[in-house]
Amino acid sequence: MKFIIHITVVIILLSAIGCRSAKKLERAISNSKKDTARAVIVDSLREDSIRVVHGMLEKMTKNRIDFNTFSAHLKVNYTDAEGVDNEFKANLRIKKDSVIWLLIEATLLDVEAIRILITHDSVKILNKLDKTLTLRSMSFLQQQTKLPLDFAILQDLLIGNPVFVDSNIVSYQKEPTTTSLLFIGELVKNYLTVNNGDFSLKHSKLDYVDMMDARSCDLTYADYEHNFSTYRRITVESKSKLDIEFVFKQFKFNETLSFPFGNTKNYKQK
Repeated sequence: MKFIIHITVVIILLSAIGCRSAKKLERAISNSKKDTARAVIVDSLREDSIRVVHGMLEKMTKNRIDFNTFSAHLKVNYTDAEGVDNEFKANLRIKKDSVIWLLIEATLLDVEAIRILITHDSVKILNKLDKTLTLRSMSFLQQQTKLPLDFAILQDLLIGNPVFVDSNIVSYQKEPTTTSLLFIGELVKNYLTVNNGDFSLKHSKLDYVDMMDARSCDLTYADYEHNFSTYRRITVESKSKLDIEFVFKQFKFNETLSFPFGNTKNYKQK
């Protein structure tokens, strides 16, 4: 069914920018204190600029969303490489650093279609429409994207925390309402823009350091409620362009959750 293709693509696209674990903001600050000139800021930034950047990193660190559990109802709009628009509803549950659970509803039929359970080492997909069960290791996503992926990257993207905040900051630019930082890691460049005042994420432009790799990813964050972005847009460009919009209708933190997968006895394993 096309629904399983769509949700698998969504997961892949969420992870497609990943190529190693995201470095924590705390680590960037720690590294900067150890060796400012070599590890954090290129020599072109003056001492006063370094102080500004360090201050921003500290505020961004405090702004990270920490949680034990998370649940949400959301609508997903997905435009595929052929320009075809698709839409489905989803229920999302996360237990921090442990489980990501998704229940996908077929919009036209208004019935449950797919149930997905992701852990650090496994991906399980229950297709209730086709009565099939797909069991894969976490390397399934790695194989699909041709990149080594990480559970933490997917978790941060879904929660709305910044990813690829590397220790090598080469420039910053302050505007009346926003400030942008350019991070260059071993494989990924991240041009990250935050809103002045509350330092909430506004935009992240991710490109590969390797000029021969033309893939890029745009992440847009908007419609904040407290510290949480209820609107996300992900645009991935390589040989074709793919767009995904997430609109979070309801969300809750730190409630007791279950992660049911269902009886798979009568399902055909793929």
